[in-house]
Amino acid sequence: MTNSHALQLATLRDGSRDGQLILLSASRTHWRDASHIAPTMQALLDAWAHKAPLLEALNAEEDKRQWAGAEPFDAKQCMAPLPRAYQWADASVYRNHARLIYKWRKEPIPPRYEDEPLVYQGGSDVMLSATEPIVASDAAHGIDLEAEIAVITTDVPMGVSAEKALEHIALVVLLNDVSLRNLIPSELSRGFGFYQSKPATSFAPIAVTPQALGKAWQQGMLHLKVHTAINGEWFGSPNAGEETVFHFGQVIAHLAQTRALCAGSIIGAGTISNEAPEAGSACITEARVRQMLEGKPEEQLRPYLQDKDRVRIEVLDASGRSVFGAIDQAVQIT
Repeated sequence: MTNSHALQLATLRDGSRDGQLILLSASRTHWRDASHIAPTMQALLDAWAHKAPLLEALNAEEDKRQWAGAEPFDAKQCMAPLPRAYQWADASVYRNHARLIYKWRKEPIPPRYEDEPLVYQGGSDVMLSATEPIVASDAAHGIDLEAEIAVITTDVPMGVSAEKALEHIALVVLLNDVSLRNLIPSELSRGFGFYQSKPATSFAPIAVTPQALGKAWQQGMLHLKVHTAINGEWFGSPNAGEETVFHFGQVIAHLAQTRALCAGSIIGAGTISNEAPEAGSACITEARVRQMLEGKPEEQLRPYLQDKDRVRIEVLDASGRSVFGAIDQAVQIT
């Protein structure tokens, strides 16, 4: 079931938990209601093999009509592409990020890090839109952003090969996997993984098929820079397709070794990271570790996010057009 459909999709906020599926123009500037084909993004994924060709036909029809009468796209009207998901699993495929994060933890990189993907299961019950605030109860928790690329799957059979797993990637998305860094050490010390240190994840509004990415999608990864700014100031632009240990097909195959994955599973590749200092960073902890390695004392390290700080994360294609729309959200300390 090779994915051959060049589609751009989003979920319109309509007062329901799961929103309304909409189809976007190739320019991502206008949209049409697609709920007559599938009412929600999950309904589309549940019947991808049947429904995706119908959306492709609708897309071709709209292209012929030049999207006449279509509604202008406004990211603020959208929810996360999947406002709630059956599964959200996140990997760590960037060598440099692992190197720096484990330095911060004062731990060795896990054995066999490059032999099999390192993955944890996150909370998938609430996914935030691109413009909803990062809500936290205390800035002392160490609020950190993490810019990531993820994929959303169709049904994946148990035992799938890495090559075949790539065929089960329906959509590609951009996200901010927020971490509360100062809660992580205590949680991990008890040997049972993240929970309180991983609040709700935020998503850019647009989900695109690999086919819609063209040459930017190669060997199971997105090969574009992911730009992050904090309070309007550039923070980093690492390339999401470089310096990786595994591609998405390998991560999905690893997850499906002992169980099938249902349609609508979101699989992340982890915080994007390039070794070159000029690439900047995609999370504050990584930037802080770079500063520590340069000899800066603790009091001079870049601070974590504070109340009213604003984070913007965006991917631009070769023509400078936004691929997923921007994540643009403020921190809100309650």
